[in-house]
Amino acid sequence: MTTKLLIFQQAGSGDKKIAGIDHYGHDLEIVANYDLPTALPDFIEDPEEYFPDSLVGDLILNFLKHPDLADYLVELANRLKIPIITSGPRKIGEISPFTCCGLANRNDLGSYGQQFGVPEYEVYCDNAGRISQVQVSHGASCGATWQVIAKLIGKTPDEALECVAREVQFLCMADPSSFDPVSGKSPVHFAGHLHHHALVKALNNRK
Repeated sequence: MTTKLLIFQQAGSGDKKIAGIDHYGHDLEIVANYDLPTALPDFIEDPEEYFPDSLVGDLILNFLKHPDLADYLVELANRLKIPIITSGPRKIGEISPFTCCGLANRNDLGSYGQQFGVPEYEVYCDNAGRISQVQVSHGASCGATWQVIAKLIGKTPDEALECVAREVQFLCMADPSSFDPVSGKSPVHFAGHLHHHALVKALNNRK
């Protein structure tokens, strides 16, 4: 069943992840992509003026940067009972993974939740013990989970494990300066760690 997505962004702030969703996803339809301006006052007293009167969809992806607009969108989504995934500090009523590859497998989010989030690999090795094929069953909406595969093919398991986190960090679109005060990690390091862990798990069950 097709999951209908509503996108909110500012000056193309979500374009790269939208491209990843289009390229690597299936059974998904972006029914509306609202790209709001960035030249805005620091404080927006009436944020509802920037939004449509009604929204119809199964899931909202929030890439808004302005805090007043982002907060209002969460309120609007809750009022309309549409799940919302948003970046930044967690707010009541939203789903807010640390990175796009940090979203757990969520069947309640339809095709999006079943495909995008914490990476999951299946690895095949040839007779020489080198990686010959890697398949993705769950991955980052930015596409890094799929894009890093080219760096793993032909490597031994040890060689692949040595490079996967580094290569994912090169591909990651998160802000490396945004450290989580609890873990002490940046989103980029977190993404690398998740992909390393996924590859370890897949290699332990390799074909």
